[in-house]
Amino acid sequence: MKRLNGKVAVITGGNSGIGLATAKDFIAEGASVIITGRNKEAVNTAVNELGNDAYGIVSDTGDITQLNALRAKVFELFPKIDILFINAGIGKFAPIEQVDEDHFDEQFSINVKGAYFTIQQLLPLINDGGSIILNTSISAHIGMANSSVYSATKAALITFARTLSSELLSRRIRVNAISPGPINTPIFGKTGMPADQLEQLAQGIQSQVPLGRFGNPEEIAKVATFFASDDSSFVLGAELIADGGMATL
Repeated sequence: MKRLNGKVAVITGGNSGIGLATAKDFIAEGASVIITGRNKEAVNTAVNELGNDAYGIVSDTGDITQLNALRAKVFELFPKIDILFINAGIGKFAPIEQVDEDHFDEQFSINVKGAYFTIQQLLPLINDGGSIILNTSISAHIGMANSSVYSATKAALITFARTLSSELLSRRIRVNAISPGPINTPIFGKTGMPADQLEQLAQGIQSQVPLGRFGNPEEIAKVATFFASDDSSFVLGAELIADGGMATL
């Protein structure tokens, strides 16, 4: 039997990268999947690619008004869900001397505030015994220069995995975190860095990965499926680092 047979999942930021790869894997394992994204065209394109078991909702994780409307939109599709993958996020990098309030607020608004209130809004729809998965980053562990704000947002998500697991024990909802290393996703093109600097950054990061390469979104999707399924039924409040050995070797 497929591991997610009959389950319903919501994936934020599910129209590209890790989110899209995870949606494909969830569907292959028998789930129905709702993806969210802030660009209508991108969401529709992803839903068409995913097929009949996929549904799309246009919702901006950085906009609290839209988050407050998300529960009703999900409920229109499915009255209950089993899996919530908090995947939407952004990454921008700069030395502390160049960080301004907008740089700081944008990342905390989307990566932390957006994640927190998405969980709050959808929690009443999650079946007891369900799974919440947070997409974090090894940046919370390695002290990479120029990533102070981004890394802090990801560290906050790791604490959510622990504190919310404790809060939700009575409902047997497991909250776990995935901390990917460098992955080939569109987020690298959205850092705001010039192309030459971005290429230099990528080469420098790759040289620090013991496996000698960036990971693929499909490899992180497999970890998400593990957390979403009963294979991880005795795992909660945990963080799984998937980084090619970058933070651990």
